[in-house]
Amino acid sequence: MDLSQLDLRDPDLVVRLFREGAAASMDAVCRTGSIDIIEPPGTLIATGDLHDNPVHMGRVVEAAGMGASSTGDSGANGPHLTLHELIHSDRLMNGMDMSYRALARAAALKAAYPERVHLLLANHELSQVIGAGIIKDGVRVVEAFDAGVEFAFAERAEEIETMIDEFVRAMPLALRCVTPKGDVLCAHSLPGLGMMARFDTSILTRALTPEDYEPRRGSAHLMVWGRGYDAEQLEDLVERWGVNLFILGHERADNGVRLVPPNAIVLNSDHERGVYLPLDLSEPPSASEAVGMVVGLA
Repeated sequence: MDLSQLDLRDPDLVVRLFREGAAASMDAVCRTGSIDIIEPPGTLIATGDLHDNPVHMGRVVEAAGMGASSTGDSGANGPHLTLHELIHSDRLMNGMDMSYRALARAAALKAAYPERVHLLLANHELSQVIGAGIIKDGVRVVEAFDAGVEFAFAERAEEIETMIDEFVRAMPLALRCVTPKGDVLCAHSLPGLGMMARFDTSILTRALTPEDYEPRRGSAHLMVWGRGYDAEQLEDLVERWGVNLFILGHERADNGVRLVPPNAIVLNSDHERGVYLPLDLSEPPSASEAVGMVVGLA
């Protein structure tokens, strides 16, 4: 689909996109509890944080066969695509962040390809809807995003914000790829070491509750904000969850990809060395192999 043709100044269209995107997230056949689950055959285009980089978003959408030049199947056939950390750009307009547009485009993709697009909950989207403050490069990003929505939609801004809240809360916490060589889990992040005592590891097998989103207490919040994993923690989650490879974002990877031994990689898709990872679901790589398989977005 040609995302550039969407008139994202039209409040009726934007409301509809968020409503349809939220419904597609919750109603997709691949949705089970708090996560999406897919199986081979097929390909996954796994991405890291995008932070409203429209060029890179366009390229990963094309790589997944969902772009303007694609005639791909909207059903279960064709490549899968993960998207997360879409908002809070460092390119502001008079101090306003207009990245609601990236979120609306993602909603349009989810509605068009409900079984192939997997919009993973991330800390910036969650912070936006619960009103938690984030300062990025000196900018209060939640307030800058609010200002952008208010500028674009004036008296209908509150309605748009309500629909964004519904859309974000419908996002799955992770994508699980069940493969013959072990499962792959794509998520924005994992709970940090100091959070594990408060983290409910059963969260992947149940629906999310309002309590899961509570700052510094809820398990969804703990998971999307985690940093600083080590081998012992990753091996513990392997045993609890039966996952062989974790594909994550959230942390900085200067070259676009970073190995977290023994079985996790961090991807960045937003900066000049941003990458994506094409993954054959029938032959998933090890974490160390995946580092050499990424594709540059520049």
